[in-house]
This record gives sequence, structure tokens and C-alpha cells, in this order.
Amino acid sequence: MLSKLYVIAKNTFIETVRQPVYAVILLISLILLILSPSITMYSIDDDNKLLREICLSTLFLSGLFIAIFSSSGAIAAELESKTASTLLCKPVPRFIFVIGKFLGVTTAVALAHYICTIAMLLIMRHGVMQTASDEMDMTVVLVAAVTLLTAFSLGAFFNFSWDWNFPSATIVTGTIVGSVGTLFLSFFDSTWKFNPAENKFHIFDIYSSLLLLLAIIVIVALAIMFSTRFNVVITLSFCVGVFLLGLISDYVFGRFAEVHLWAQAARVIVPNLQVFWISDAIYENSTIPGIYIAKTAVYALCYTLGILSLATALFQTREVS
Repeated sequence: MLSKLYVIAKNTFIETVRQPVYAVILLISLILLILSPSITMYSIDDDNKLLREICLSTLFLSGLFIAIFSSSGAIAAELESKTASTLLCKPVPRFIFVIGKFLGVTTAVALAHYICTIAMLLIMRHGVMQTASDEMDMTVVLVAAVTLLTAFSLGAFFNFSWDWNFPSATIVTGTIVGSVGTLFLSFFDSTWKFNPAENKFHIFDIYSSLLLLLAIIVIVALAIMFSTRFNVVITLSFCVGVFLLGLISDYVFGRFAEVHLWAQAARVIVPNLQVFWISDAIYENSTIPGIYIAKTAVYALCYTLGILSLATALFQTREVS
């Protein structure tokens, strides 16, 4: 049983990373992150606070669209092309199929989120050049340039020599080189001196990225559930609608929950994505307690398990032949 789950999850991960839309959304997200310091340098308040919020917003939106398109392609596209019937006619339980698809897509989405998080950490390390006297952090610029150059060069080499998929090879090599570069920057400051205490990396950014990843996993589960019954377009529409409602859940449902039963039910059904989005803490210079992350992770886990159970139930009666 576990071997079947592993095979389905592995194949789903490989197919997702090889999709052109995956690479396109990831590339657009990286470009937006790179342009963020130039966009935020004209604010009246602290430019770096606005930079942090824009970077986190880019992470959230990129994860949303990668999750939706990847999840839709993992189930809805296979159902429409009849490829899922070939697999399900074998002794593969349908709940294994659904969970395997979820794990594969989640791994691919987590990889893209990790890459964007590395880019965000480098950008936040560099910061916004607010005055003419500010100098560029050449350590960050060099690490970023070497990462991009190495990733595209090795991706082209592997594609030419062994016919590997160029986007996936570039993504994998870029992840490895970027991780090594970030580790290097955590020990050296802007003057190339060994100074881990002044690496300018903030645990707040890592915690924020982790919370957003939990929210994206919830969205992956929702997209998997919708794709068991609907096509890509309808799945996209529903997920975007749930995403927008989740961001304003407390305002739309919370203020009526004590009086109306429908508001209480809606507050339970619609995921409260506000608990994962902590933009208020950016401007209030607040910290993120570890207990808050633990409680949020439990909430995300419970909600994801409930949605996957519903997705499995819906898929049990779906005609795939």
C-alpha cells in the first residue's frame, strides 16, 4: 500500500515540476521579488517594512496559483484525458490515489515556496537603498548572480547532454546552489568578513514563510477536492473564491457568529486564512511566538485532513471510465 502511495506521489511531483505553468509562475514570482526593492523605495514610512509585506504577498499569491494549477492538472486533467482510469483499473484504492496526488502536489508546491523564500531572504538581507549614500550588498548580489547563472547553465547542460527536462533541471540545481549560497551568507557580512551575528537574516521572515506554507497546503487540499468533481476552470474559480473569503473570514462571518447559525457554520467551513497572514506584526514590530505557529499548524492539519476525507468520499462515486 505504501509503495503504491509513494509511486503515485513521486510521479505526481515529477509531472508537476515539469509543467510549463509551474516554471512560468515561479519565474514571474522571482522577477517580482527581485523588483520589490525598487518598488518600495519611495514610501513615506520604513521602506523595509513595506518590502517585507510585498515579498510575503508575492509568496502567498505565487503559492496560491501554483497550488491551484498543479492540483487541477493532477486530477481533473487526468480524468478528462482518461489516464486516471488506466491506473484505477489496477488494484489501487481511490483514497490512495487522492492522497498520493495531494502529497505529490504538496511537495512540488513546497519546493517552489522554498525557492521563493530563499529569494526573499536574500532580498531582505540586501534591503532597500533608501538614500544615495547607501551601498549595495555585493555579497548578496554575487550569490544571487552565481545562483541564477549556475542554475540556467547546468539546466541547459543536462538538457543537452542527457535530454533532461530543462525547467525541472534548472529548478533543482537552482535550489541546491541557492541553499548553499544562503548558508554562506548566514556566516559572512556585507564586507566578506566572518560575522554570523550580523548576517541580517531575521527569524521573523522564516516564521512568516512557514505560516504561508501551511496556508498553501490547505489550498492544495481544497484544490484537490474541487478537482475530483470539476474541471480546471471551475476549480480555479472556487479556490480563488475560498481564498478571498478566507482572508476576510473574521469580518464577513466572525461578527455574526454569536447571533446567526449560518455564520457559525460558514466560519467553520471556510478556512480562516487570516491566522496565516501576519502583516500587522510587520508594522507593530511584533514577534511570532512558537506556540502560535504550533496552534496554527494543528489548525491547518485538522482542516487539511477533513478536506482530504471529503475529497476521498467525493471521488469514490466519480465515474472515471
